[in-house]
Amino acid sequence: MRFSLLSAAMVAGCFMASPLFAQQEEVKLPPQATEFYTPVVKKVTPGKENHLPPADAIVLFDGSNLNAWVSDRPGSSPAPWKVENGTFTVVPRTGGIRSKESFGDVQVHIEWSAPTVIKGTGQGRGNSGFFFMGKYELQILDSYDNETYTNGMAASIYKQHPPLVNAMRAPGEWNTYDAIFKAPRFDSNGMLVSPATITVIHNGVLVQNNVELKGPTLYIGIPHYEAHEAALPFHIQDHGDEVKFRNIWVRKLD
Repeated sequence: MRFSLLSAAMVAGCFMASPLFAQQEEVKLPPQATEFYTPVVKKVTPGKENHLPPADAIVLFDGSNLNAWVSDRPGSSPAPWKVENGTFTVVPRTGGIRSKESFGDVQVHIEWSAPTVIKGTGQGRGNSGFFFMGKYELQILDSYDNETYTNGMAASIYKQHPPLVNAMRAPGEWNTYDAIFKAPRFDSNGMLVSPATITVIHNGVLVQNNVELKGPTLYIGIPHYEAHEAALPFHIQDHGDEVKFRNIWVRKLD
């Protein structure tokens, strides 16, 4: 019995002494050991108000003209939409507009307002769309007391992801979109390496939380990726409604 107890104690002592079972001693480091000072973070002066562009933003509309945009129709003629009182308005049936500059990964700020005169229902009411890279649509629609399919309402990634909530303001009031878009990546053979992702805040409310896009926007059919350039222009849609826009700016993240 004495031998058994002694043996058991020795075995237990071996296990306790083993590195697998021993409690690691706390490594005492000075706080400076986990601090770093390089690379130095770039300084950017924010806008004085949330809707104003920060210092490193590219302003695509400042209320004065549409010089940063052209018609989306062949020929790249000047953007045909109406500019007045610091805003621009879709002129129905003139076609969409696209940015002169191309973009990949971006932070974008857009302000838009649905028409005060309510016409139509569903997709026929205050409809437009902001297309990242001319391919991936963040839906613009009057979704204030207006029923439609949920992946086609305001702040949806059209025909893919409905918004988490409906944060729409009443017609005539200004809505804001703040979006972080990461472009898709393709390898040298044109195969998809990583899909596009987007986060969207609508009127201060998170509505798209880093969702993966299934491919470019399609009205009919299942979206799928095809290789394209790393940077492409934005597109704003003419869907036949007099939607207004103001204060559009972008920060390149790539």
